[in-house]
Amino acid sequence: MAAGAAAGASLWPAGPLRGASEDDPERTAAEMITPEAQKAIDAGLSFLADRQQTDGSFGAGGYSRDVAIAGLAGMAFMAGGSTPGRGPYGAETERCVRYILDNTQDNGYINVAGSGSHGPMYGHGFATLFLAEAYGMSQRPELREKLSKAVQLIVTTQNKQGGWRYQPVRNDADLSVTICQIMALRAARNAGLHVPAATIDKCIEYVKTSQNVDGGFMYMVSGGQSAFPRSAAGVVALYSAGIYEGAEVESGLGYVMDHLPRGIGFNRESHYFYGHYYAVQAMWIKGGDHWRRWFPAIRDELISRQRTDGSWMDSICQEYGTAMASIILQIPNNYLPIFQR
Repeated sequence: MAAGAAAGASLWPAGPLRGASEDDPERTAAEMITPEAQKAIDAGLSFLADRQQTDGSFGAGGYSRDVAIAGLAGMAFMAGGSTPGRGPYGAETERCVRYILDNTQDNGYINVAGSGSHGPMYGHGFATLFLAEAYGMSQRPELREKLSKAVQLIVTTQNKQGGWRYQPVRNDADLSVTICQIMALRAARNAGLHVPAATIDKCIEYVKTSQNVDGGFMYMVSGGQSAFPRSAAGVVALYSAGIYEGAEVESGLGYVMDHLPRGIGFNRESHYFYGHYYAVQAMWIKGGDHWRRWFPAIRDELISRQRTDGSWMDSICQEYGTAMASIILQIPNNYLPIFQR
């Protein structure tokens, strides 16, 4: 067990993540978000705004109207300082909120039938995370009501191992889907909603059991090799659990640092944006030399690969890639509570 970790819900304190960094976020933002990076961010957010449908949805092809993309786009707008109904993209953010609320079922499941999502619980997790962030900024009763139901669905569908998988049923689990639910639960708890201690303890144990001896993380606890995307997510899950130091964190960070962006292989890696979405969070929370090496590398790589229309291409769809890239580039702003130190 990592240093400072104790059994029980104390592992998951409410409030911002308390990493080891001594960096000042305001100074870091001024240093790290260069004029070129801000230009890329502005173009990315403008692209998302232009591609938003009147009902608040995004996406193309098989991912058209996917709730995960609406949630991530909404987070991209909020990462720049907008809130629902306020700021440069306040109207777009509010439409994202409305879309998520309109597609939250009576049992709390956030999903659009026929949207073609790879795994509906991915969508539910990202949408719940966004809803929690929006509720934390607005404290609107209608958001709390739907958010409470969405959280309860996550709690009641946790399997006996402590994880979740593609469908909202207590069956098998994988680390990737599980981390989406952990982040949603952490954001909801930060916003003042109740999350049972037993749920917290079980998902923490699942994440720790998923770590390999090389510091990376396996896909399922039945065994398997480590991979960058889920290993970056695994480190963030440890931080979200209140584990900020110790062998588990250090070995996980070491594995992720071996994948420092070098300007090559963009989009050739499987789940590129998913991995870097979590990796930049891990390095932001860690701070220090890890942050100062990682962020300029991923920043410059993303800037170099942005398309002329302001988007970033991904196999899922442009809106997904653009939302993820925009979030990554805006992490130094420190605006979203779930990413705050």
